[in-house]
Parts: sequence; structure tokens; C-alpha cells
Amino acid sequence: MPSTNELLLKSIDLLLNSKHAIVFSGAGISTPSGIPDFRSPETGLWNKNDPFKVASIYAFENDPDSFFNWIKPLAKSAEQAKPNAAHICIAKLEVAGIVKAVITQNIDGLHQKAGSKNVLELHGTAKTATCRHCGYKHTEDYFKNSFLKDDLIPKCTKCGTTLKPDVVLFGEILPLGVWDLAYHHCQRCDLMFVTGSSLEVSPANSLPETAIQNRAKLIINNLSPTHLDNRADILLRMDVIEGIGKLCSLLRKH
Repeated sequence: MPSTNELLLKSIDLLLNSKHAIVFSGAGISTPSGIPDFRSPETGLWNKNDPFKVASIYAFENDPDSFFNWIKPLAKSAEQAKPNAAHICIAKLEVAGIVKAVITQNIDGLHQKAGSKNVLELHGTAKTATCRHCGYKHTEDYFKNSFLKDDLIPKCTKCGTTLKPDVVLFGEILPLGVWDLAYHHCQRCDLMFVTGSSLEVSPANSLPETAIQNRAKLIINNLSPTHLDNRADILLRMDVIEGIGKLCSLLRKH
């Protein structure tokens, strides 16, 4: 069995020889920044709340108080969190021209805070809000001030309708424009680097399979098993900070 160092060196070789590498990230990349994930056995958010009662479009429309009581701590965590070494390394790989896009399941904006520019947020963002009635889009500053600072349920400044953050809730479809771009990258890429995702959430988890079907190499860096482990070219079964951190350290030497 190859050593960790051998696996990392092979990962570097794949990255440096790729022409269109992309990153696919999940909640595991943000937990070191203090943002809880959803499915961990003891600390995951779904162990504390039924997602269909607090995080569905039905909950938002029928019990907005419960919805906002649930999402406010998450939005505050995202607002206060700082990108960690894994986010920063990925941003540097993009600046170096190695990584062409970051496809993320996260809504925390930490990839952008780290400096990544081409970020495709499959599940939206908790930073802005769009009125479901009149379609007026509210900026990050308005949403932050009305919701996080003033502790109010945010209302549309144009028509007074209760605002839903631009996150994808259970019962909603993914934003089609973002999905199309992500799918296009998965068709074009010759290397996909999955990090911090157990690949359990559909339809996002179909994107790595699309990349494989188009003959892309696959690197998976995740502590828990995924259904694609047996199809990965390299499997880094370690914490993302350790995995990507060591990867970046070795890349500097190259």
C-alpha cells in the first residue's frame, strides 16, 4: 500500500500535468473554520433539527420564525468565520492556473474570502436574499444589517414580503445557471479533486461521476468513505487541512 507521502506526490503529479483541474468541496472543508456540518453523527445539524421542519421551502413559507431561528446561527457562523489553510491553498492553485473552477456545496462564502474567483455555489449563499414576490435582489449589506445585526425577520424593501436567503432549501431545485456551468466544467475537466464531501447529497453528488464518465482522473480527500472511493485514482483518507496542507507544502517545492 502506498505511503501518504507517495499518494501526495502522485496527486501533485496529476495536478501539475492536468489542463483543466476542478475542485468539488463539501462541508468538511469548512468545519475547521468553525462551521458545523450537517451529517456528522454527534455534531451534525440534522441531529439537532429535522431538516424538513426548519430547512425546507415548506418550513419557510409556513413557519418562518422556526426557519429564521434555525438559519440565523448558521449565517452568523459564516459571517464570522475565516478561511482555513485548505481554502487558501485552493485559491493559490487557482491563481497559479492549475485549478480552473471550484464547485462547492457550501453556502458560507469561505472560498471567496480565501481569494478564489471562479466559485460555483450549487446550494446558493446565505449572504444575499431575493424577494420571491417581486424578484428584487437585496445586497449582502442589507441582509446582514436587517437580519444579523437588528435581529429582525428581513422584509423586501420594495414590497414588504418576507425575504428568503439565496440558499437552496429542501423542496427547491438547484440554480440552473450555476448547475449548467458546473456540469460543463465536469464534462471538460481532466482532473477532479473532491475534498470534504461524503458525496451523499443529490443531485450534486452526480457531478464527480460525470467527470469520471468523461475520463477525468479523480482524487478524493475525505475522512469518511464515499460511494466513489473504489473509482478514485488517489484516495487521501485524512483531514482536509492535513491533506491539502501537505499537498501545498510539497507543491511549493516543485
